[in-house]
Amino acid sequence: MIDKRAIISDDAQIGNNVTIGANAIIGENVKLGDNVIIMPNAYLEHCEIGDGTIISPFASIGTAPQDLSYKNQPTKSIIGKNCIIKEYATVNRAATEGDATIVGDRCMLMTSSHVAHNCVLEDEVIMANLATIGGHCHVGFGAFIGGMSVFHQNVRIGEMCIVSGFSAARMDVLPYCKGEGRPPIPHGINSIGLKRRGIPIEVRNHLKEALKILKSGEYTISKACDVIEREVEQDEYVRKFVQFIRESKRGITLRKAENTLL
Repeated sequence: MIDKRAIISDDAQIGNNVTIGANAIIGENVKLGDNVIIMPNAYLEHCEIGDGTIISPFASIGTAPQDLSYKNQPTKSIIGKNCIIKEYATVNRAATEGDATIVGDRCMLMTSSHVAHNCVLEDEVIMANLATIGGHCHVGFGAFIGGMSVFHQNVRIGEMCIVSGFSAARMDVLPYCKGEGRPPIPHGINSIGLKRRGIPIEVRNHLKEALKILKSGEYTISKACDVIEREVEQDEYVRKFVQFIRESKRGITLRKAENTLL
């Protein structure tokens, strides 16, 4: 059902069984998949919305990036399938021509969360209320970002990690870990989250061993990776854990008041 009070651009592409509420604005270059729900007073432009996604009142999707270098180049935001975008959440379109800000499938962006230009959120990411990520951030599969957390541009947040509310980071956040603080220091493996996703206990134990070596203080970061590869069972997740660290450009944080670079 499309409410007659909605404002819809002539070039909008609207799928089957779409609901658009009163006073919602569907601006230029918008494509809505099947079974999408756009609630009253939402604002969309320059975006693609995947099947089954629900966008709440006063959310803004595809608006111009908060980047002074942006000169209205053609860019967009892409929201995946079966996402939930809550009230006042914002997803800016990319700031570089031909690029997109991407939110994967089955993500939840809670009230007043913000995804800046050129970010990529993989599938099943959850951003709690007021969580904010700067431009060009990458958030891995299944990560949970606590409320009122903030992340500097170009930061990577590893898959299946959990970051407590009111945290802040300008360096990369390790995958599979639980982090807290400013910066979010890893205080162990995200055991509950990993268990819920079916990661077996032996793999969780391997990750615990790897994190213990990394945080021991006996080695440089690069050397710790060597030791992990030599002494810890190299299952899929341990390999990705080490790869994430080796590929870090901003470095990772391991201890309070100490920013540890590669």
